[in-house]
Amino acid sequence: MEGALRLATSAFLPPDEEGSARLRQLDTSLRVIEAAFPQVSTDVEVCRLTSRMLEEAWRSRALAPPHEEEQTTGCACALCRRLPTPPARTLGDYGWRQSAGRPLIAKTWPYRRELDSVLTGGWSWTRQMNDLERDLGHRHRFEDDILVFHEYKRVIDTIDTTRLTQLVEGRLAERFSTNSARALVCGLFAAHKRSVDEYWLQQHHAGSVTLPQTNPLDQSTYSILQMLDCLFWHVSPDTELWQEEHLASLLLCRVIDDMADVRVDALTGEISNFWLADMSTHTKALYAACAIALVKYGCMPEAHAPMWNTWLMTTTIVWMGLTGRHALWFDGITQGLPSAQECPLCDLQPNACTGILTHGTTLTIAPRPTAPALSARTAELSARCRAQYPRTWPLFDAELHAFEALHGPWYGNIDSTWEILRRTYIAAVEASSAAPSPARARQVQEDAGVVGSERFHTLHDPQTGREDTTLLAYMFGCAHPHFLWNATGYLPTDVTGDWLDG
Repeated sequence: MEGALRLATSAFLPPDEEGSARLRQLDTSLRVIEAAFPQVSTDVEVCRLTSRMLEEAWRSRALAPPHEEEQTTGCACALCRRLPTPPARTLGDYGWRQSAGRPLIAKTWPYRRELDSVLTGGWSWTRQMNDLERDLGHRHRFEDDILVFHEYKRVIDTIDTTRLTQLVEGRLAERFSTNSARALVCGLFAAHKRSVDEYWLQQHHAGSVTLPQTNPLDQSTYSILQMLDCLFWHVSPDTELWQEEHLASLLLCRVIDDMADVRVDALTGEISNFWLADMSTHTKALYAACAIALVKYGCMPEAHAPMWNTWLMTTTIVWMGLTGRHALWFDGITQGLPSAQECPLCDLQPNACTGILTHGTTLTIAPRPTAPALSARTAELSARCRAQYPRTWPLFDAELHAFEALHGPWYGNIDSTWEILRRTYIAAVEASSAAPSPARARQVQEDAGVVGSERFHTLHDPQTGREDTTLLAYMFGCAHPHFLWNATGYLPTDVTGDWLDG
């Protein structure tokens, strides 16, 4: 796959009056931060340039002459042949997409009510996973999460943002933190992006412009936008911030999120949606396969040594599974499972995909390894499945053998992991054995959120949390029947819906 940044980008229209005014207001705030904290001058400039590109991309999308996006392809490669047929969708199918999330049983910050949600609980969880070996001081510092308060309006409603900002600025004055200063830049970017999205969607609803279903983002523009969007959300240490391994994981982490959110973003008009970008179906399939290969890479012990942020992909896929946002729980359960014989997705080899932004990356398909025997704890999971779900057991057992061939012996929490798997992965596989049913898919989706709120705290355990997270990421991300791949068969519909979620 060719490196995204080696491709030529499109020329955009300049911002309109309102866009220019928004950029001037943003620049005023950025200058204040840069003057006080020159250490984040690179972040400030990236925020400035990215925000301008957003303004230009939205205006180009609104005023560009309509054109038809390629919906079919004659490609007969191993990946394109296996693209799923997407189900028809209506607005009523998207009630699950709530920013606030389901309340957690075990509070991440018991003394802060507004952080009591899966959304912000997952934030802290990712930081703790990264911070176990070398504590960079990110683990309990909520000022690093100020961007959450700008980005999610359903959370903002319960928060006094003025008081919070004053508190953050006061703490910065007392004890300087480069990461905390960067969080202020992140918050400004998230707030600006939200205001740009809302402005153009309001224009669409008012009839001033007609937003086409396609947008002007080519492959490289999309990649820059999504990498930077995720960079603002997942801040790593200065020494790693611009390393290629880090940037590749950021891009593919956003790809995974878009794979699940694709149809709702089509309905609400999200500008930076991956599947609306102007690229071929084959390229989209390659990106999806890269995301699966990176999930597999994240299951290997050697994947977690070089960088602080290497748990980002695995925690993202598990968080989505335990909030009901996962592709299969949400997107419907198809009748019957695809064959695992000579399956290119099963046989994708682990890949860190480090060249996906620059020189490119090569995916390898080869027979996947399998462990000759299961370790003690994994064997107990297999035994429970055989006793309770004999129809699903052969598939489940085979995937455990494949997982341990990548990961080595598993030392996780048997009880909590089993409870999660039986109500997510196993429930979905069981449901696939009967006739297709949207209601049954919704039941799996809703119970995934329930078991997530019940069991999410176990993933914080310093002894077993990483082991549990790795196994869940494998089962949710790349185990047969490839629940992520289920979301790649995208079909657009009219741009309508709740613009506040757009």
